Amino acid sequence: MNDDRIYNVLFLCTGNSARSIMAEAILEAEGKGRFRAFSAGSQPKGEVNPWALKTLEALGYRTTGFSSKSWDAFGEPGAPQMDFIFTVCDDAAGEACPVWIGHPATAHWGIQDPAAVEGSDVEKGRAFALAAKYLKNRISVFAALPIASIDKLALETKLHEIGRLEGATSQPPEAP
Repeated sequence: MNDDRIYNVLFLCTGNSARSIMAEAILEAEGKGRFRAFSAGSQPKGEVNPWALKTLEALGYRTTGFSSKSWDAFGEPGAPQMDFIFTVCDDAAGEACPVWIGHPATAHWGIQDPAAVEGSDVEKGRAFALAAKYLKNRISVFAALPIASIDKLALETKLHEIGRLEGATSQPPEAP
């Protein structure tokens, strides 16, 4: 992979309303111009969770321009070709994904769904902050990888290792 190119990264979650949106915003900021981030869902909710936006704002990330959309949008003619695709929820990881053009590197980075937390605003805020922390940790490690200088197998091994960092909802299988 070329060292000076910009890599396209797609974050997938079933509803595309919280975790995948937060991951998109975090990578756009933390990727320092090396990455273009996108997000989508298999069954998009059609709106971004307000707690996701509130959390992004509190952390100093962009909060505008996001939408909850189907992953089908990235299989259409003219859609950007992805270099990496990460599932951030266990449901999306288990679904039959579309065939992606260019065979991007994929990994599962499952994190508990903060939108599923019921209770007080403090409890909801805490769940979203924790999800954002785990996403930022994974994204920071990913963004620091010397992508252009490591071979595909080593890169995929690293991507799977990142998915097993603190906060993982499941332990994905070892990379081949």
